[in-house]
Amino acid sequence: MTSPVLSVGVDTPLQEAVKLMSEHHIGGMPVLDQAGSLVGELTEQDLMVRESGFDAGPYVMLLDAVIYLRNPLQWDRQVHQVLGSTVGEVMRKGSHTCSADLPLPAAARQLHESATQRLFVVDGDGRPVGVLTRGDVVRALASES
Repeated sequence: MTSPVLSVGVDTPLQEAVKLMSEHHIGGMPVLDQAGSLVGELTEQDLMVRESGFDAGPYVMLLDAVIYLRNPLQWDRQVHQVLGSTVGEVMRKGSHTCSADLPLPAAARQLHESATQRLFVVDGDGRPVGVLTRGDVVRALASES
């Protein structure tokens, strides 16, 4: 686990968050509300969607009508990501978390089953106290042998 956790607020300018991620070579960081509680996560994937632009997805034309083959309910999120200028406008709401006392095998299972790169370790008030990555798990396994 890495501690302390580098984090940003929902009102942090997006460019500032990108600079932090780049300088510290991290692929994701927690987003905190005014009280310091975890409300979301900003990841490289979120930034890639923003930079690559809005993708309406596959469609077919039938009698001068456009029929989209992807769920249009997902478009709202993509539009906000493409146009957002603050972390809160681009981040994904919610994130994968665990408690500090979660055993390593259970954390590894949670990382695998949720198909995520990181778990934010939170205290009883929902404040991040660390981050556990897949790399941390591999390093811990290697040190056991």
